Amino acid sequence: MSRSSVVPRRPLLPRRPIEPRRPLLPRRPILVGLLITALAVVGALASACSGPKEGETVQFTVPPGATFVQVMDTLWARDLIRNRIGFRALARFRGDDRNLRAGQYSVPEGIGMGPLLDILVEGRMVTIPMTIPEGFTLRQMAPRIAQVTEMDPDDVLAELQRLAEEDRWNVPGPGLEGYLFPDTYLFAPGLSLDSVVESMVRRYQRIWTPERRERAEEMGMTEQEVMTLASIVQGEARRVEEMPRIAGVFHHRLRIGYLLQADPTIQFALGERRSRLLYADIDAVADHPYNTYTQPGLPPGPIGAAGEAAVEATLFPEDTRYLYFVARPDGTHIFTRTLQEHNRARVQARREWNALQTP
Repeated sequence: MSRSSVVPRRPLLPRRPIEPRRPLLPRRPILVGLLITALAVVGALASACSGPKEGETVQFTVPPGATFVQVMDTLWARDLIRNRIGFRALARFRGDDRNLRAGQYSVPEGIGMGPLLDILVEGRMVTIPMTIPEGFTLRQMAPRIAQVTEMDPDDVLAELQRLAEEDRWNVPGPGLEGYLFPDTYLFAPGLSLDSVVESMVRRYQRIWTPERRERAEEMGMTEQEVMTLASIVQGEARRVEEMPRIAGVFHHRLRIGYLLQADPTIQFALGERRSRLLYADIDAVADHPYNTYTQPGLPPGPIGAAGEAAVEATLFPEDTRYLYFVARPDGTHIFTRTLQEHNRARVQARREWNALQTP
């Protein structure tokens, strides 16, 4: 290659120095807002760690459908929060601003915002206990349910009878008698009757395990028949250990076609419990479908709320040939096989009862 053919290179120019880019600063209002929120969160988190001070309790209600702002206004009015911005910031930080549950609450004065939020989110509201003893009828339950629902007892009973016509409860019927399970419940004051009934029916349905359903099928009994007989066993027994034998007596009577002749069914037919039944009482309800002295087989449905022990005894009765039993003052029964033995047992039991009344 000749020297004349070489193209001279252009001189390299010095590069212009690249100035560093200035960081983008947020606008002043945004910066101030972030600073306030951060301080609020710090304050709220500090409050969240503090426990309640000594003092009285403060009661308030969160209505169904209330917004977070409305709840916050209620808490502010009762001096339960003193930092609205901090409370709101804490709720949003925890993701709880949309998780507050409606109900009546009672919290100690001076409670921290964190513990207060915990109570509202977990729904630790005011509750009152409602105890339904085993064997109670709807008529006996009505006054206790009325204390929860804040209704008149007569209105509760009428409404229970109306609700019994609805199919949504998924119980054998007829009605709700015998299917509101006896137990101790904790309910919020003012709870609707529908909610109370739903809780009691759900509790009843839990006793029907697959094993019990299988056992009822083996015995050739429906759920309704089991609950009906269990309610009679519940009404007769005073001691749990005797329930399988009492159930065995009734199973034996049904098997050979005898009338059940169960006094609790007469009490149910009369509509009120009497300390002592007379033959006149039995005659007064002679045509009643629940009179087991005149009507063969099982009554149309339960006569009260049977407990789990009575249901278990009905499904697993004692294999017995006893046909009669009579109650003694100590809660036990004298069991006999023949009418002659039964009459002697009645005389013996009457002597024991009379001895208690002798001063």
